[in-house]
Amino acid sequence: MTAKAFASTGDLSEKRVSFTEIGPGLYAYTAEGDPNTGVIVGDDSCMVIDTQATPAMAEDVIARVRRVTDKPIKYVVLSHYHAVRVLGASAYNAQGILASRATYDLIVERGQQDKESEIGRFPRLFRGASSIPEGLTWPTLTFERSLSVFLGRREVRLMHLGAGHTAGDIVAWVPDAEVMFTGDLVEYHSACYCGDAHLRAWPRTLDAILGFDPKAIAPGRGDALQGRRPVREAVAMTRDFVTSLYGAAELSVARGRSLKETFAAVREAMDPKFGAFAIYEHCLPFNVSRAFDEASGIDHPVIWTAQRDREMWAALQG
Repeated sequence: MTAKAFASTGDLSEKRVSFTEIGPGLYAYTAEGDPNTGVIVGDDSCMVIDTQATPAMAEDVIARVRRVTDKPIKYVVLSHYHAVRVLGASAYNAQGILASRATYDLIVERGQQDKESEIGRFPRLFRGASSIPEGLTWPTLTFERSLSVFLGRREVRLMHLGAGHTAGDIVAWVPDAEVMFTGDLVEYHSACYCGDAHLRAWPRTLDAILGFDPKAIAPGRGDALQGRRPVREAVAMTRDFVTSLYGAAELSVARGRSLKETFAAVREAMDPKFGAFAIYEHCLPFNVSRAFDEASGIDHPVIWTAQRDREMWAALQG
């Protein structure tokens, strides 16, 4: 019997793009559960947060930015290292590419493997892959905990609040508008991809986000959210997703169950609440694998490769 392909390889449907102003000069480029991009317009220049997966796809972001401002895009921010977020960076011709030091280290450790794995398992998100320059996307400036960048008088505070979706996630906080761009630390009606996550640490990082009491956020996936109640709902839904995943896996591991048995246990716990979320099926095998590992004492996520993807998928079906 031929093994089923990953759900993501068969996802070919185009998504409707929205470009929403969530604060003065602050925009969220969203696409029905596909990766979001944030745009911050300052007095003299702009910043883009997460670039899209290819330069060809980034051109649509740039076109929408040009409808609202002619100010140059001076900075590109990488909220984390995943290829689907960073490989479009060259399209912006930015003066600086900013990321946390932990993200830089993860690119060194696993950037090439991640690029090959992601392109192989979700081809639709890499339209125009031939436009990606040779090699990897490298930050030109990194920081440990926080960095303030000024777009004229407008401050953007980049902060590593803790591990979660990866070890190096950062958020972008715009104090004058009380708006935050969270990257994949927060999702809205979209599954969290947890294949490289630190699941026990993630809820503490969400607490840190709530400490800013944002008026609006651009999450990593899903609609932009305006108003404190929708923001808190998105954070609560993300917390529920992460804790439900880890809790079910932890209990299964404690009972001595296999990865395949843990996959079934997680499905039983999560399908009723999250089965309709965007990319839920795409993420679930990777999410369960990481939760199984972390509950088994593997604190540092194992590197995903195209070969490991296939081996994991075979183990879950065998």
